[in-house]
Amino acid sequence: MSVSYDQAWDLLHDWTSSASLLLHAKTVEAVMVRAAHRFGRGAADEQRWAITGLLHDADYDRWPDDHPRRVVSWLVERDEPEIAHAISAHYTRWGVAAETPLDRALLASDELTGFIVACSLVRPEGITTLAPSSVKKKLKDRSFAAKVDREEVRLGVDALGVSLDDHIRFIIDALAPHAGDFGLGPQPRPADP
Repeated sequence: MSVSYDQAWDLLHDWTSSASLLLHAKTVEAVMVRAAHRFGRGAADEQRWAITGLLHDADYDRWPDDHPRRVVSWLVERDEPEIAHAISAHYTRWGVAAETPLDRALLASDELTGFIVACSLVRPEGITTLAPSSVKKKLKDRSFAAKVDREEVRLGVDALGVSLDDHIRFIIDALAPHAGDFGLGPQPRPADP
């Protein structure tokens, strides 16, 4: 690989100041690392898939109207066409086909990971007791996490060839070991007045 994890980390932090976008990058990275073992070649793919998850929205905070052109260009300039293509394909408005397991895993994991994080943050127990049925119920409530594109969630799981229930469980299981780092564990109860 011509782009190191440290270079990707530095770029993300140079271009992104939003705490919520940084959290999203880290959660999608964690899911993509696990996806490398389920849908890719395991350890051989881990770094590439991690960087893909980390950088997929790296330019959104600074240049939302130009997303993901800037990060795709940065990757192409550094001879990372596979990651650049996956990030292009995850932005479905461009109409770039999700052709590889990396492309499909990012597409299936991006929106749904953000949604599962949102579900975790409103539960007193956080992600620790979150079940696919609860996530699916929240998906039907269009006012909850309204910016999450439900159609993109459907397209992603269809492209990956998995059921929605299985992919929700997969993402929960990928995030749960990092609950403390990501603030997804049990939420503090408000003090009584």
